[in-house]
Amino acid sequence: MPFTSNRDFKHNPRLLVRAEGVYYTTTDGRQVLDGTSGLWCSNAGHCRKSIVDAIKKQAELLDFAPTFQIGHPLSFEFAERLIHMVQGFSHIFFTNSGSESIDTALKIALAYHYSRGSTTRTRFIARERSYHGVNFGGVSIGGISANRKQFSSLLNGVDYICHTHNIKHNAYSKGEPEWGMHLADDLERLFVLHDSSTIAAVIVEPLAGSTGVLVPPKGYLGRLREICDAHDILLIFDEVITGFGRIGTAFASDYFAVKPDIFTTAKGITNATVPMGAVFCRNGIYEAFMDAPEGAIELFHGYTCSGHPVACAAGLATIELYQNEELFKRSAELAPYLEEAVHSLKGNKHVVDIRNLGMIAAIELEGVNNKPTVRAMEAFKQCYDKGLLIRTTGDTIALSPPLIIEKNQIDFIIDVIRRVLRSIN
Repeated sequence: MPFTSNRDFKHNPRLLVRAEGVYYTTTDGRQVLDGTSGLWCSNAGHCRKSIVDAIKKQAELLDFAPTFQIGHPLSFEFAERLIHMVQGFSHIFFTNSGSESIDTALKIALAYHYSRGSTTRTRFIARERSYHGVNFGGVSIGGISANRKQFSSLLNGVDYICHTHNIKHNAYSKGEPEWGMHLADDLERLFVLHDSSTIAAVIVEPLAGSTGVLVPPKGYLGRLREICDAHDILLIFDEVITGFGRIGTAFASDYFAVKPDIFTTAKGITNATVPMGAVFCRNGIYEAFMDAPEGAIELFHGYTCSGHPVACAAGLATIELYQNEELFKRSAELAPYLEEAVHSLKGNKHVVDIRNLGMIAAIELEGVNNKPTVRAMEAFKQCYDKGLLIRTTGDTIALSPPLIIEKNQIDFIIDVIRRVLRSIN
């Protein structure tokens, strides 16, 4: 099982058999409130009828269409719909997951420079404590050691700027921390070390999710943009988690008012009903590939199920639902309530930091000596037994509830966590 202690799980399986709205149902008939939108992905809640109906209808009409040298109208319609959600981006490349979106973005960046004749630009700069999926490209640029240590042969030419997490300066920040904008200048150090003419792209998560919800300091992302512009280097945002309303806007680039050159999405793009991802490319990137000889393949990359018709149908229905129910606006309106609720846990046993942005929050726990993750995993199990699904990463509890959640359900989440914190050692 993925990212699972298999032996521990099989000793006491946690099995879900149904889902509706913000609740799962277990094999023994218990309801469990989904405090994590599945895995940061079911932004509109579960089993939404309009999405389910669209999937059924499309599966009966066109279940699959080949993707090489042939297309189907729905993929173009969906790409057009997505492009209209954000200004300055002209083209979409469809994938089947966030991990595939990352590898696609990296390959587009390399091929873009190659197409322009900048063949020396082959390096990537990522960030410590970053998570960019589990394919070889994503693991190579990822900055979480546990995700890398079993796999010795990774991509060459990758280096890392320092992460932004600093409890001493930013503990219990509400929203963007005040301290840390200067950490972006670490990028200049690597440009000197490697020579900026060898670097293809810098890639970061606008808000780092899976490493423990690390909110960027004020001005930090804008500073990264300035540095990349000064050296003609592409800036890539990994928006697999932050995309589609999670922090109150369609994408994090809108919230922070910082435009990358490429950004990756997945998860919320179809409300996680059908696996899918999409890579957004700003104006001008696609055109750089079009100088190839007539009839030639411009980008030697793709997947059997890129732009799968059933996934496109699910995606179109998902975007329609987001817009009809104004879920991004609702996310922004609910965020202050979640913020105050989660920060009410300050002072509880084991809590060393609380941080949040939009409909994402984290409670960092003091680790047990020589046993990282043990305390948070105990909290995860006890919360589940009490009817709440949380996400844990390292010694941090992460929350990202569906955007349809009600305030009394947020109260339930906080109440369960408070009770669990009192009971764990």
